[in-house]
Amino acid sequence: MSHTAHIPSHRKPRQRASKSALRAGVAGGVLSTIAVAGAAGPAQAEPVTQTIEMPTITSGLSTAVAASAQATQQVALDLETQAREDAAAESAAKKAKKAKAEAVRKAEAEKKAEAAAKARAEAEAKERAERASRTAERTTLSAPSSSSSGNSASASASSSAPSSSSNATGSAAAIVAFAKAQVGDAYIGGGTGPNAWDCSGLVQAAYRSVGIDLPRVSQSQSTAGTQVSLDNLQPGDILYWGGAGSAYHVAIYVGGGEFVGAQNSSTGTVQRSMDYDRPSGAVRVL
Repeated sequence: MSHTAHIPSHRKPRQRASKSALRAGVAGGVLSTIAVAGAAGPAQAEPVTQTIEMPTITSGLSTAVAASAQATQQVALDLETQAREDAAAESAAKKAKKAKAEAVRKAEAEKKAEAAAKARAEAEAKERAERASRTAERTTLSAPSSSSSGNSASASASSSAPSSSSNATGSAAAIVAFAKAQVGDAYIGGGTGPNAWDCSGLVQAAYRSVGIDLPRVSQSQSTAGTQVSLDNLQPGDILYWGGAGSAYHVAIYVGGGEFVGAQNSSTGTVQRSMDYDRPSGAVRVL
């Protein structure tokens, strides 16, 4: 065999082997890639799905929990605010009720005080009017009749004059002494001493000094004894102004045509002549 012919036969096997190896390698690589891709593909698809979906579920749950907590907190705040408003309203209602009750009490007290003042003013006005009327009547009746009857009138007046305090004895003298000792004391409605009196309080205290209990008010005191004429008075007799049983003023006759009485807030307790204010009647207790 020639040198030239030997060479081609020597090269061909080597080329075929190389090509076969190349082809085998390429085929194996492709098959490996397919196998790896087939094996890896499903294993990686599920984790990716889970990785994408889990944050979405977790985010929604957190939002719902936060919203629920916020709503709960808001409800608690609303309840607390309502409770405070209710407490404030209740406190304001109690204060308003107390203020109203106090205003009503003050109004009633003022009303009573005004009524009492009005009653006193009316009583004093009535007393002044009756006094003026009696003074006018006495002025008319005491006008001089004639000079010829002067001596007989004087004698008659002398014989009918009330007894003087010098004739008082025993309990009557003690009552007169007690009454005179209070002259100058103040007058106050409802006063029973020891330094301020009303008319019936002074009379009651004077008789109590000798152990005799009299009713408290002038209406009852004007019927506490035997009715006597003003021309037949004795020291210690009770003088009254107004009707028996409805008298509005009382005093104690002390003799000599005079009386002691707690008159009013302007004069206080005084000793005056009966001509100053003629009584309506008298009662004798002793």
